[in-house]
Amino acid sequence: MTTTTAGWLLSPGQPRNDHAIPGGVEYHRVLAGERRRVPRGILAILLLLAGLVVFPTAVGRALGAIDKQMGNTPPILGGDDYTPLFHAGSMISLALLIPWSMLIQRWLYGIPGASLHSVTSRFRFDTFGKTLLVFGPVWVIVNVIGLLAPSAEVPWARSDLIGIFVATLLLTPLQTTGEEYGVRGLIFRVIGSWTRSSRAGVIAGVLLSSMLFTAVHGSTDIYINIWYFVLWTCLAVITWRTGGLETAIVLHAVLNTVVLLGAPLLRIDLGGQLSDRSSGVGSATQLVPALAVIVITAIIWRCTRRTGPVLSPPVSPRHVDSDLNTSL
Repeated sequence: MTTTTAGWLLSPGQPRNDHAIPGGVEYHRVLAGERRRVPRGILAILLLLAGLVVFPTAVGRALGAIDKQMGNTPPILGGDDYTPLFHAGSMISLALLIPWSMLIQRWLYGIPGASLHSVTSRFRFDTFGKTLLVFGPVWVIVNVIGLLAPSAEVPWARSDLIGIFVATLLLTPLQTTGEEYGVRGLIFRVIGSWTRSSRAGVIAGVLLSSMLFTAVHGSTDIYINIWYFVLWTCLAVITWRTGGLETAIVLHAVLNTVVLLGAPLLRIDLGGQLSDRSSGVGSATQLVPALAVIVITAIIWRCTRRTGPVLSPPVSPRHVDSDLNTSL
């Protein structure tokens, strides 16, 4: 078994390598070089965070104008009408982080954006499918447990219920994928390139990216922060071990889809639930999915224990010869 297969969960996925991508390196070390380029990395992170602000604002206000004409005032315009359009806009704006992360990496580091998929520079649909089949059902059940926590019911219009339901099914996977490409992809790589050793890079990349993303969510509740930090840390470790974002995308997408579908079905105040992360809002029930994602991470680690983290394929000799001919 080679390092590109790394256990039953992974398969080669038609690996390819561009001469700009170093061969035989772990996912978080693709941007590493002789120089650590910390200022450039900080700029990359700031540009990504700017996207987290600009995209929701631009998309939200554009769709908010339509909502306004329909007699609604969504949160982006200072109201409290959590409408299907506002919901869809929040999904679309985060999905835009996929091309934005690729563009930042290409512009600042000269590395093709496709390398953010995985160390094979391809999205490995086989890995995605295996993760969904093996972990998906259990992960759904675990997150449904969280919906059993007491919550106040609010009235929902039937049209809003249908709109939220459809938007969630169609757009939530794109929303979570955008977050994964931005955080477990670009930020993890940027921070992971700042150290001289791979081990120090993975520790720094996992911890700092997880702390940053937890802080961005702005919660002051201890249970919510524990849950967020454990989730983000585990997803980063899984990305490192599997050599790509596919497994993290599945777990994140299933989690958000279950939560966002469950809220309107149970007549929960979705807007209030998403915006209120103050102290006392969370509960010990959030430790259940935290424990579950730790177990999933341990299983994946065990599956890759002999091969280690999946590495990028060697650079093709054809590319080396081409570079030599060009220099001559």
